[in-house]
Amino acid sequence: MTNKNSKKTAASPNSQNNKGEKNNKRNQLKEELREVAGVGSRNDYIRFIIGIVLLVVSFFMLLSMLSYIFTGSQDQADVLAGNITKAANHGGSMGAYCAFYMMNNLFGLTSLLIPVYILAIVLKLMLKDACPIRLWLLFLHFGAIIILGSIDAAYIQEYFMPKRWLSELSFNLGGQHGKAILATMSQYVGTVVSGIIIVIINILYIGYWFTQVFIWIFKGIQKISGLLFGQANNEDKFEEEENDDTENEEEITDRSEAPIEDDETEEEDHSFSSTVIDLDISDNEPTSSEIAPSTTQNAFTQEEKPTSFDVKEEVNLEVLQTEEEEKSEGKTAEDVANLPPYDPKLDLSRYKYPPLSLLAKHDSSNTTIDMDEQNANKERIINVLKNFDVKISAISATIGPTVTLYEITPAPGVRIAKIRNLEDDIALSLSALGIRIIAPIPGKGTIGIEVPNRRPQVVSMESIINTQKFKETKFDLPIALGRTITNEMFMVDLAKMPHLLVAGATGQGKSVGLNALITSLLYKKHPAELKLVMIDPKKVEFSMYNPLIKHFLAQVSDSEEPVITDVKKVIQTLKSLCQEMDDRYDLLKKARCKNIKEYNAKFIARRLNPENGHHFLPYIVVIIDEFGDLIMTAGKDIELPIARIAQLARAVGIHMVIATQSPRTTIITGKIKANFPGRIAFKVSGRVESMTILDRTGANNLIGRGDMLFLAGSDITRVQCAFVDTPEVEAITEYISQQQGYPYPYELPLVAEEGGECGDISPQGNGSTFEQVARFVVNTQQGSTSKIQRTFSIGFNRAGRLMDQLEEVGIVGPVNGSKPREVYVQSEAELQVILEQLKNQGKHFE
Repeated sequence: MTNKNSKKTAASPNSQNNKGEKNNKRNQLKEELREVAGVGSRNDYIRFIIGIVLLVVSFFMLLSMLSYIFTGSQDQADVLAGNITKAANHGGSMGAYCAFYMMNNLFGLTSLLIPVYILAIVLKLMLKDACPIRLWLLFLHFGAIIILGSIDAAYIQEYFMPKRWLSELSFNLGGQHGKAILATMSQYVGTVVSGIIIVIINILYIGYWFTQVFIWIFKGIQKISGLLFGQANNEDKFEEEENDDTENEEEITDRSEAPIEDDETEEEDHSFSSTVIDLDISDNEPTSSEIAPSTTQNAFTQEEKPTSFDVKEEVNLEVLQTEEEEKSEGKTAEDVANLPPYDPKLDLSRYKYPPLSLLAKHDSSNTTIDMDEQNANKERIINVLKNFDVKISAISATIGPTVTLYEITPAPGVRIAKIRNLEDDIALSLSALGIRIIAPIPGKGTIGIEVPNRRPQVVSMESIINTQKFKETKFDLPIALGRTITNEMFMVDLAKMPHLLVAGATGQGKSVGLNALITSLLYKKHPAELKLVMIDPKKVEFSMYNPLIKHFLAQVSDSEEPVITDVKKVIQTLKSLCQEMDDRYDLLKKARCKNIKEYNAKFIARRLNPENGHHFLPYIVVIIDEFGDLIMTAGKDIELPIARIAQLARAVGIHMVIATQSPRTTIITGKIKANFPGRIAFKVSGRVESMTILDRTGANNLIGRGDMLFLAGSDITRVQCAFVDTPEVEAITEYISQQQGYPYPYELPLVAEEGGECGDISPQGNGSTFEQVARFVVNTQQGSTSKIQRTFSIGFNRAGRLMDQLEEVGIVGPVNGSKPREVYVQSEAELQVILEQLKNQGKHFE
């Protein structure tokens, strides 16, 4: 009974296939009959009717204009009077009006090309894809010829045509168009120069057409010769194949003693050559050889080499070679070299960068320099220095948006320390806060005194992004922060920095500075090139960036919020970043690259095989706000992974930006400070905090409202930070989020929540065992049951069932002997789509 039922069930799909084939044949017959009868779809009818109408129109226009050349003088008076009773034009009164308008009022003789172009449209409509004409390209060339021809005709008529011929003409050779352009050119550059310009343009255009015609003729000759030689080669190959066929038939007849193999041996022929040899031995040796196939194989390869097996071995080797060629088809070095470079932006090829209109403009162009203020400050500075017997030889002022820099040149013999000690006295005389003395200014023989302006200017982010310097920058991670004292746009490369430490008291511009940093990255980088990890313990600073989850944000796969706010999730995310860093270093090691730039360049050039786990690596920027709160809550669990990332992650494209409002030594420890060479200090509360962040005083003397000091190495720069308001950030995020994004956020690898170091695999993480195993198989690209058994500490039967489930949903392939199964899913992106489809279908695997 079971056999009968199985036969019925096996036959039912065959019957369904036969029905489907019959239906397909019927449909094909209907389509063929329709083509033979000339019956098309409704769209074909409409195209045909439109084509007929345009064909009639084009012939009518052409007939009317050709007739107008000879009969225009008879109809011209009636046309101008607007009353034609009997027209001499072969197109009648309507043809006379049409020809007069086209020939006289428009382009003259070159108007004859307009009905010719309409004929091309008719051909395209009726023949559709069979017609090789490109209408837009033909339109450009016809337009150029008509315009250029009308100017040429007008020039000839004006300066070279005899007057007796002019009296016989009933229209302008170049029309009113050519006549008007010629008159304009003659008015501005004269008659002779106009003629020279027209001749040069004609020569260039005619030369272009000559080269195109030459190329077309050359390609045609190549095609014809290729067809002729290709046909001769095909005939030679055909003769060789016939000879091979006859030889094969003779070999088959001579080989009548060879045993006929059954179905099992035919299936085994597609496997490795060793098994084929074993089968050959077992077919001709006694049955005892099945007990020890390896010994018989050695005996055969070393001692016995009968002539009856020579032909058999050759056939088996040919079959094995052809299979290897099929497996490597399309993957040769020549084929890869012919492929275009890989484009990481292709998935979001229609992505548009945010426009400048989303940023507010703070017009500061109308601000004038208050010379009274500058002269008063100069006199006060000179008087204070005179009171303390400090002589200077020169003084100059550089006015910035917030601060004016007064450069003084001390007289010979004046000690710099004496001027530096007068900082409080100068501030008292100027009645101003935030006085800072730079003694001396690096690279100059002067001493600088920075004095705040009474009317500071607002530096808008729009004025920074809209500069040529930002638009043309080649920085990998450009950060545009604001303007310097000399009103120059200040921009640095985070990739070279490679990490940044930001400090500032509450309300002094620290959050605005972070928004300016993020905004400059969003305006310059594509979602495929940059991913952001945002950590916000206060839960309100970065919440406006939540809509960027499908474009720029990266997170751990089991994270619920795009911006991380929970301290436990912060620890898990930092460990995931450590694992991501280790994985990237493994890829760089395999690719023999030193940094992410070299690796991505190799991958774009298709010198790295994605089947080996290689993929394009985006930059990852980790931004942490209120770092002090995290340290006080988690301590070493936060500090150690951050220190490890800061030490090692630069080469693999992971960079960190840490911000705190309390730069104390208990918060910014030696491990953190040593690995963050880039520092930004807004106004802080005291000298100790300034020494902690900058290793010098000065941040305590800033005036606030975005006034900051930037330290890179030993160079320190005073910058007025660009202002980015919350509505501007919301408009940018909304603009980006409304565009098509990736179907999933960029996921960081899962690691152990408790115990284990950075980089530990977490098979007992959140989610079902099936999901954990699926992610493990996709990440390692190894479909091995034994490896799943060892990694997840489960039995062999359980691991086998999980592997069968992965095969059922199409993640891995079928059993491939002793080799691991082939993994069909190449990235976690594809895996996430499959898992979501399973959830939507209600399927659940444990």
